[in-house]
Amino acid sequence: MNPAEHLIRAVDRAQQRRTALAVGVGVVKKYGDDRGGLLAALITYYAFVALIPLLLLLSTVLGFVLHGHPGAQRAVVDSALADFPIIGDQLRQNVHTIQGSGLALVVGILGLLYGALGIAQVLQHTMAEVWNVPGVKRPGYWPRLARSLVLFAVLGTGLIVATAAASLVTIALAGSGARIGALVLSALVNAALCLACFRILTPQQIALRALLPGCAIAGPLFTLLQAFGAVLVAHELRHATEVYGFFATVIGLLSWLYLVAQVTLYAAETNVVLARRLWPRSLVQPPLTESDQRVLESVTLQEERRPEQHIDVAFEDPAHSPAEEEDGSKGNR
Repeated sequence: MNPAEHLIRAVDRAQQRRTALAVGVGVVKKYGDDRGGLLAALITYYAFVALIPLLLLLSTVLGFVLHGHPGAQRAVVDSALADFPIIGDQLRQNVHTIQGSGLALVVGILGLLYGALGIAQVLQHTMAEVWNVPGVKRPGYWPRLARSLVLFAVLGTGLIVATAAASLVTIALAGSGARIGALVLSALVNAALCLACFRILTPQQIALRALLPGCAIAGPLFTLLQAFGAVLVAHELRHATEVYGFFATVIGLLSWLYLVAQVTLYAAETNVVLARRLWPRSLVQPPLTESDQRVLESVTLQEERRPEQHIDVAFEDPAHSPAEEEDGSKGNR
C-alpha cells in the first residue's frame, strides 16, 4: 500500500466511525449513485422551459389587469414574485409599462402547459430514481398526470400563503424586525410547502415521516436562495454589455434554477439515507460496506420493468478473485 492510499484509507476509517461525517458522505455518494447531476440538469431544463412561458403569460395578464391601477401594480411589486431573482427586478422596472396581448396570452398558456407538465413529470421521475423504486412498481401516465395537477394547486396555494404571510409580517413589524420575521416565516412556509410537494411527488409506499428531515433542511435553503438569489447570480451579469446582457441574464437564471434543483435533490437524498440508514459508505474499495452493497443492490433492482422480469444481485468476496476460482475449478477436474 503506497502512502497516498494509506492516507485515504485512514481518512475513510475515520469518517466511517463518526456518524455526522458518515451520513454526509452517504448523502453525497447516494447522489452520485443516482446520477444526481444529470437529474438536476433535467429539472433545470424543464423549469426553464416552464418559466419563460410563465413570464410571458404573467406579463400579458398584468398588462390587462394592472393598466391604470397603481395600487395593484404596487401589490405585484411587493408580492412574493418580486423576490424571484431576475424576474423580480424586471417586474420592479417594467410594471408601469406592461401592456396586454391576446396572441401572447395564447402562446403563454400553451407554452406553460407544456413546460409545467414536463417539470412535474421529471420531478416524479426524479423522486422514483432517488428512492430506487423498481420500474414495474412506478405509477402510470394518468396517475402521474393527476399528481401533476395536484402539485400545481399546492404550489399556487403556497405562493398565495407566502405573499400573505410576508404582508402580515410587514404590517406587524417594522425595520430589521420585519426583515428577520419575514425570513423566518418564509423558511417555515417553504419547509411546509416542500413537505407537501415531496408527498405528492414521492411514491406512496414511502411514509410521510421519512420526508421530514430533508424538507426541514431545504426550507431555509430555499429562503436563502430567494433572498440572496440576485447576489448568487450577480457574477454572471457583472461584466455583461448591452450586446451580451440578455445571454448573461439567461445564464444567471439557469444557474439559479440549477441551485434550486441541487437543493431539492440533496434534500431527497438526505431523506433516503436517513430512512434506510445507508451509512457508513466507503470512500475506497474494496471492501464494500454493508450500506454500499444495499445501495448498489437497490440501484440494480430498480431496473425491473416488467412483472415477468426478476433480477438477482450477488457480491463476490474480494479475497477470492475470479481468476483464483477458475484455477481452482480446473484443478478439481
